[in-house]
Amino acid sequence: MALKTKVKEYREKTGLKQSELAELVHARRETIVHLENGKYNPSLKLAMDIARVFHVTVETLFEFTEN
Repeated sequence: MALKTKVKEYREKTGLKQSELAELVHARRETIVHLENGKYNPSLKLAMDIARVFHVTVETLFEFTEN
């Protein structure tokens, strides 16, 4: 299974930089970079924190797809 994410789309829509989002969710900018590139599976807490920033559900931002 692969993780598909809309974090970059939502981040750009709201005008946030990767570093700003990282600061809001208490993560490193590199974590956001890897997450947006599909190279990192976030913890449930991080996924919920990011969803909270954008006022959406976790399911809106993240989806597991078959490879």
